[in-house]
Amino acid sequence: MLQTVVAFLATIGILVTFHEFGHYLAGRLLGVKVLRFSIGFGKPLFLRRLGRDQTEWTIAAIPLGGFVRFLDERETPEGETIPEAEVGRAFNRQAVWKRLLIVAAGPVANLLLAVLLYAGLYVNGVDGLRPVLAAPPAATPAATAGFADRDEIVALDGRNIESWQELRWRLLRVSGAPAADVTVRRGGQTLTRHLDLGSLTASDWEGPFLDTLGLKLYLPSAPPAVMRVLDGRAGAAAGLRADDILLAIDDQPMTGVGEARRIIAAHPDQPLRFRISRAGNTIELTGTPDVRTVDGKTIGQLGVDLGPNPAAFASYRVRTQYGVVDALARGAQKTWELSVFSLKMLGRIVIGEASLKNISGPLTVADYAGQSAQQGAATFILYLAVISISLGVLNLLPIPLLDGGHLLYYMVEIIKGSPLSDRTLQMGQQAGMFLLAALMALALYNDLFRLLPRIFS
Repeated sequence: MLQTVVAFLATIGILVTFHEFGHYLAGRLLGVKVLRFSIGFGKPLFLRRLGRDQTEWTIAAIPLGGFVRFLDERETPEGETIPEAEVGRAFNRQAVWKRLLIVAAGPVANLLLAVLLYAGLYVNGVDGLRPVLAAPPAATPAATAGFADRDEIVALDGRNIESWQELRWRLLRVSGAPAADVTVRRGGQTLTRHLDLGSLTASDWEGPFLDTLGLKLYLPSAPPAVMRVLDGRAGAAAGLRADDILLAIDDQPMTGVGEARRIIAAHPDQPLRFRISRAGNTIELTGTPDVRTVDGKTIGQLGVDLGPNPAAFASYRVRTQYGVVDALARGAQKTWELSVFSLKMLGRIVIGEASLKNISGPLTVADYAGQSAQQGAATFILYLAVISISLGVLNLLPIPLLDGGHLLYYMVEIIKGSPLSDRTLQMGQQAGMFLLAALMALALYNDLFRLLPRIFS
């Protein structure tokens, strides 16, 4: 729980700081006076005045956002006036193109952060698995297309595929298309298979669509490895540790992750004997799976994450790594692709082609932040990049109160040659407030619907 809270605060702090610093830097470069730079809302917990303008740098009590306050005649307290020497530095006195750049700089900073995070990952190297397929189940699109056991996918619609994770992403990007041409390597041959995508519904794409297509990762038969052990759960009480290799349960040899999970799930509150390999030594342990209710069924859980045996997968691993220039290019490409995909998903939600359940709020952000932090620095950085893109795209939407709403006002001002009336702005703000409140309520509902069953199981 503590790690989840810390990871969530780190996520919000980093993303908000970059976003607001974008506004701040653009304002300073364009000659606007900055009164306050705040991370969080409400009562300041930390405040320091710095620089010629004595800008207030604050960290406030409510960590769900932040703001930059510029000198602005419209926000001057009643009875006070801005000194004549500083009127020209007020935000409202700036040319419309300057105001537009200052507002746009926040979302752009989030997108730039994503580029840098992705680039850092690519320079360091991204680990993945080669996209080698298991035999597809009968009657699935993959079986109909003629895929076979141990086929390795090398391209999708003419674009190279380097890992299983990239395959999933590329297929998700072409969701809605009637078909895709998939190039595979089979023995010494290179073959092209025509994969039918049109049979999948919108809800299929929101679920485990690779399984629906019949595309399954080939998993060598090998005892699974313990990847992580949760404190206070049955696995920890039994003495299991990360990096243990699970050789057998009740003398039944283990040949894969799924087999081990099924046996554990079938024995809630029943003692099991585990034979493991630890640092070359074979050890016998006994543990009793915790009782949990999932989807109305009572199952057993150890509170451990099981994964493929590293030794068995050594020949199936792939590491994607680039030099700095290529990494930046790849980071920019990935950011652009995910931004466009996010907009498409929002569009599909609006027209009813995608479920409203895809809208998530702060509880889900916190939950995923905690999970990604537990899986290591690379996973957490990847998560930060994705959320930074989401924040940038969201803020560019033409909704009053968001940066995109202000950009819409300025574009109208450029077209009509004069600012919108105060009455129009007020109506827009009220409409934006209502829409954002509705979205926040929906997001919170989805968060609770998604997380409460797991919390109380």
